[in-house]
Amino acid sequence: MSDNSELSDITIIGAGVAGLWAAYALSERGITPRLIDRHGAPGAHGCSWWAGGMLAPFCEGATSEPAVIRHGQHAAADWAGVTDVAQKGSLVVTLARDRAELDRFARRTSDHARVSGDALAALEPDLAQQGREALYFATESHLSPRRALADLVAALARRGITVEQGEATPADIPGTVLDCRGLAADTPGLRGVRGEMVMLRTDDITLCRPVRLLHPRHPLYIVPRGDGVFMLGATQIESARRGPVTARALLELLSAAYALHPAFAEAAVIETGADLRPAFADHVPRVIRQGRVLHLNGLFRHGYLLAPALARQAADFIELGRKGDLFHDAD
Repeated sequence: MSDNSELSDITIIGAGVAGLWAAYALSERGITPRLIDRHGAPGAHGCSWWAGGMLAPFCEGATSEPAVIRHGQHAAADWAGVTDVAQKGSLVVTLARDRAELDRFARRTSDHARVSGDALAALEPDLAQQGREALYFATESHLSPRRALADLVAALARRGITVEQGEATPADIPGTVLDCRGLAADTPGLRGVRGEMVMLRTDDITLCRPVRLLHPRHPLYIVPRGDGVFMLGATQIESARRGPVTARALLELLSAAYALHPAFAEAAVIETGADLRPAFADHVPRVIRQGRVLHLNGLFRHGYLLAPALARQAADFIELGRKGDLFHDAD
């Protein structure tokens, strides 16, 4: 799949994080694809808009396949070429009664240090409490998803690639098609996993890095966005139901944040959101070839972590015919 006619006739459908990165990876090789999305530029209509933006491959290793850790380790460097990446690590904490959860998380992950007392206070003074311990993943990073999407769109525009607004399916378009529409695509084996989030604003607490609170029932992550804004996420529900955030999800997220630090009780709720994450059974994304169509899908909650790797493998196949470990031919 590398002759000149094929390289000049490539269309990407879907301008979420997967589609934008596919376009960027191709542009790095001198290929200028057409990029179409039913809504045009990225916005609140897609799950890329509601992401946490944590580039945390080692934390994800607690519940993810090795491919997520392996490819995710390159995400921060990939994104740093496009947008601002905060390279401040990430922190995993528990409530005192849930210390066993921290021990279990430590056994399942790597590249962390256990911190407490003065060491924890030096990292996050507002989280240092008597007897509290945490795991510090020093090499992890985070970014602001909405800014990252805008910066990626701008980078593509400088290379002559713009997002066209319009309805399209692979059947409508000749040539090679990269279908990056998430759950709107007819990708074999895909399901939706509902996730909900809350944005808060408060000047009563300061965090410098993402913090994960381990909890047997209501795990939580909090990502600082700057200017007193925090993103709280996220529920993970095996459901294809769309719609606004539920009262139960809001209660769980806010209760967990309050348990982490009581100052969150007085924070202003400035935004809520919910969407469906496209996922395969093993939660590892794939490039799936069906004839002339490549499906880039199944990013689950690893969109920002794995979109660059998925895009790169699609570009490798288009340019060189090379199939990476995330590449699959449809049965």
